[in-house]
Amino acid sequence: MSHNSFGHLFRVTTWGESHGPAIGCVVDGTPPGLRFSESLIQTWLDKRRPGQSRFTTQRREPDEVRILSGTMPGEAEGELIATGTPIALEIQNVDQRSKDYGDIARRYRPGHADVTYDLKYGIRDYRGGGRSSARETACRVAAGAIARLVVPGVRLRGALVQIGEKRIDRTRWDDAEIDRNPFFCPDPVMAAEWEDYLDEIRKAGSSVGAVVEITASGVPAGLGAPLYGKLDAEIAAGLMSINAVKGVEIGDGFAAAALTGEANADEMRMGNDRRPLFLSNHAGGILGGISTGQDIVARFAVKPTSSILTPRRSIDAEGNEVDVMTKGRHDPCVGIRAVPVGEAMVACALADHVLRHRGQTGRD
Repeated sequence: MSHNSFGHLFRVTTWGESHGPAIGCVVDGTPPGLRFSESLIQTWLDKRRPGQSRFTTQRREPDEVRILSGTMPGEAEGELIATGTPIALEIQNVDQRSKDYGDIARRYRPGHADVTYDLKYGIRDYRGGGRSSARETACRVAAGAIARLVVPGVRLRGALVQIGEKRIDRTRWDDAEIDRNPFFCPDPVMAAEWEDYLDEIRKAGSSVGAVVEITASGVPAGLGAPLYGKLDAEIAAGLMSINAVKGVEIGDGFAAAALTGEANADEMRMGNDRRPLFLSNHAGGILGGISTGQDIVARFAVKPTSSILTPRRSIDAEGNEVDVMTKGRHDPCVGIRAVPVGEAMVACALADHVLRHRGQTGRD
């Protein structure tokens, strides 16, 4: 299986399976001299780690990262200095329960990649989905922690803005609330409502989808390259590659289709710093595939977790019609843990474009 890498100058290759001994990634293209620590990477992994509330899978994985290459010791305790060579990261799997998947070894779970993997490769890892499992996204979060060091002036903020049909009230948006509830929700009233809603979904053995919003502030103008290296296209591709994502939009996205040209155009005046001052941000911080210097805003839709307790009609590898009910430990809303994953993918895309911009123009 190829296509396990993304990025150009800042390039990430992930490896490992959901029920294998370990997962990990190799980050290539990191500028030499960056200073960080394993604990810094761990901070971001802890945000994605499963089993932290009753609203996520109860698989107990500490997700402790180990750095295998690409660094040398710094002067401070625990400090590491990037040498510029590939940084290899490893995360052990410690709480696999492959027996939970014995009943579907020959059966295809509706909504999963089981049938397509078999059609393409003639073999699939039925134990948690193998490479198609959301377990792989821990590797992306680890890589994103390094990517943030390449874009130190950028602030990334991810938030869950919708679960099922229940959307937040943006007039109640409070950044401080995002870290105060298990949903990464900026609306405290809706966070409380989601608790009751998801409890009902979870107890019924069902699942529900979600919408995640990622905002990147402090992005310099000029990142991205027309025509086939557009920043928004590559952010969208990174977000779309996340497991269970079925839609991505930048700025107003699909809502722009309902606007007139007058309403959609982001008008400008000259700012005090002799740079363009935009009066709105319908474009989501990107025009012509190049960043404007405004906040970059991206949203992505996550489908309901396909592993549910309600029997669903399917077929098996022999072509028999069967009913499939998935046992095991699954997220009633996988969109919750997708928030730090989305942040990581945007961070990686920005890091890659910062290095490409520097190489092409000689400017930071």
